[in-house]
Amino acid sequence: MKYKIVTEASVDMPDSFAKENDITILPIELNFAGELFPEGLPNDEFYEKMRTTGIIPKTSQPNQYKFENALSPYCNKEDWFVLTIVISSNLAGTIAQAKNAVEALKMKNVYICDSEVTTFAEGALIMEIVKYIKENNPSPQEVIDELERLKRKIRLIAVVSDLKYLRLGGRISGAAAALGTVLNMKPIIALEGGRVVNIAKKRGEQANIFMVDEVLKNRDKTYPIYFGYSANKKNIENFVQKYQDKLDVNPDKIEYHGIGCVVGTHVGPGVYGMVYFAK
Repeated sequence: MKYKIVTEASVDMPDSFAKENDITILPIELNFAGELFPEGLPNDEFYEKMRTTGIIPKTSQPNQYKFENALSPYCNKEDWFVLTIVISSNLAGTIAQAKNAVEALKMKNVYICDSEVTTFAEGALIMEIVKYIKENNPSPQEVIDELERLKRKIRLIAVVSDLKYLRLGGRISGAAAALGTVLNMKPIIALEGGRVVNIAKKRGEQANIFMVDEVLKNRDKTYPIYFGYSANKKNIENFVQKYQDKLDVNPDKIEYHGIGCVVGTHVGPGVYGMVYFAK
């Protein structure tokens, strides 16, 4: 059995991995106050445009037509099975577009997965299921079961360095952002129940210590840690350099995942964190 993965641009993973494994990533349109970018923007351009314009852009989920185009070449082919893995349904309505496409095509050889995550957590989920497929030559049902098992284990934890974008996006008040900046307070966010939640606020280096402790307490070491950042790669590189021994990772072998426009729209530049799999 051959497997095809179709996802959308809320996912963040290395371009090389997506190309090597023929993963289809449907683009998400960006709208900067009426200036449209149907294919989105590369990460560097996206954050630079946010910085220079001060605009918080809007994103548009891939529509049914885009899913139909991606799925139709594999529709009901006996030697193919398609995994359609999308952003958490609590963050966007993308899954409905995928389901509508499958229904319109009357497609049977497909599984639509609500990843219940986004950004490089969604990327890590896809990378681990690809690894599982390559190593096990599984049946479609075995792949589905493993995908759902991995979903229950995946965790994301991250530090938000700059409160400005949470304020501009209406996530926190101006007063809270100002106070947090003065006190050097950093929100720590996680994905829980398919939603982004603020799990703690820590001052300065205490934010990093909190993140490391959370991972060490809960991590299943049979899976790697994935590291991600938005715009400022130095943040995550410095973090890894400082905590490499505690986390038992080799900085020279880490491929850092840039956080793209979907999550970047809400948290801005300066975010850094980890994805891991829980015990």
